[in-house]
Order: sequence, then C-alpha cells, then structure tokens
Amino acid sequence: MSGSGFPEVVVTLRRAGCVFAEDEATLLIDAAAGDRQRLDTLVGQRVSGTPLEYLLGWVEFRGLRVGVRPGVFVPRQRTAFLVEQAVDGVAPGTKRACVVDLCCGCGALGLSAATELTARGCDVELVAADIDPVAVACARENLAPMSAPVFGGDLFDALPGDLRGRIDILLANTPYVPSARVADLPPEAREHEPLAALDGGVDGLDVFRRVAEDAAEWLAPGGAVLVETGAGQVDIACSVLTAHGLAPRVAQSEEYYATVVVGIRDPR
Repeated sequence: MSGSGFPEVVVTLRRAGCVFAEDEATLLIDAAAGDRQRLDTLVGQRVSGTPLEYLLGWVEFRGLRVGVRPGVFVPRQRTAFLVEQAVDGVAPGTKRACVVDLCCGCGALGLSAATELTARGCDVELVAADIDPVAVACARENLAPMSAPVFGGDLFDALPGDLRGRIDILLANTPYVPSARVADLPPEAREHEPLAALDGGVDGLDVFRRVAEDAAEWLAPGGAVLVETGAGQVDIACSVLTAHGLAPRVAQSEEYYATVVVGIRDPR
C-alpha cells in the first residue's frame, strides 16, 4: 500500500465517491509505473467516471487476469457464481466437454470455466461468440492461449453448424436489466459500457428468450445452458425454459448476490 502520491490519490478518489479508494489507488499507482504525469491522468479519468478496469486494461475474474478495453462489457464479480455452477455441474472424471461462451464480451466466463475444467483433467473444446466487433477482438486476445475461436454474429447464428447438438455447457451472460431501469445503473456502466450488453428489453429477458428458444437444438443430451438473471425474474425465466423443452433449475448465492437459472436438455 505504498507508492508515490498514495495518500493524495486516496483522498482524491474518496472525494469522488470511490468506495474502495485505497485498493484503487494502489492499482492506479502500479499502472502508472512511476510516471507521475500518467498517474495524474489515470486518476483524473477515474474521477470522471471511467471504469477502473478500462484504465488498468484488465479485470481479475476467478483468479485470472482477463484483458478488457474501452467499449467492452466488464464482467461482474457476481457472475463468477455462474461459472462456479457450470463447472460444478460437470461430473468428476469427465474426459471431454464442449463449452460455448455466448454473448462472451471479453471472454472471461469461457476462459475461467475452461481453465478450471482443464485443471481437473477434462479436455475442453472452447468456442466463444459475440455480436459486438470490439468484444470479439478483445475475446480473441484473451482466448488465443487456449486456441479457442471467437466468432462474430448474432447469438447462435455466429456458431459453426458442427456444434449443433454437441454443446455440454452453454454460458450465456445475456443482458437482464429492464430498459426502464438502465438509467438507474451507475454512470460508469451506462455511460461507458455498450448498451446492448446492459439493456434486456421491457422485462429484461428479451435476449434470454431468444437463447432459450434455440438452446435445446444446440445442447448435447444432458447439456445445460446457464444464464444470470435478477431474483425477481426467476419464475418467468423458468417458464420460458420449460416451454422450450428444457428442465429448469435455479441457483442463488448470498455470497455473490447472484441468481443463475439453468436449463438442462433431457439426457436421453
């Protein structure tokens, strides 16, 4: 917690309303690498509302440092619960799994799930896709070490046809904020992150419905689609999954303040 200008940076960030001012000061000072002018610039940008992750160029997600860039949705720490549910849903001893990160953003979910499954001795085929070219470029950089392809396009239209009926884990971090509530989001989200990654339509579940409609066709027998929702959206989300032939399951975490809805294809 030391470094040139640390106390002044903390005070400046705290006055700007940064809850974790000390932690952010340490990260910004490290990012400036001893360049006081750069530090002043970074602090000024942070005070003006630029997301910390954009200034650092990375976000920590489930123990991994994942690259992010301006214009790309920053994965929330609560979404780690979705990955946890996905990984825990793979039976011990599973030798191979096909994992798809749909609406991938920077690719954090697919990267972390594949990394953890690989560490368990599972051979992972990872594919990611997003409609936003900026996100696609960012995800390609992050997933390059895993030789995982990242495709650009609208949901399943982006995926290679040979994945149809083979996906064991479908991670779909769809937007779920109702349109009328987007204005209530923190400024650093609504002013800097892509609207398409935040706005889920009238009830927040527009994109979720589109994923649910086609998921069973793409999932392997027994495969699962996992989506984060708001707690108040669970009943509707489960009804949508059931209507499209998927068995719903709900997982909630007080630790992460997160709700995940899982749709499972019949294993037969």
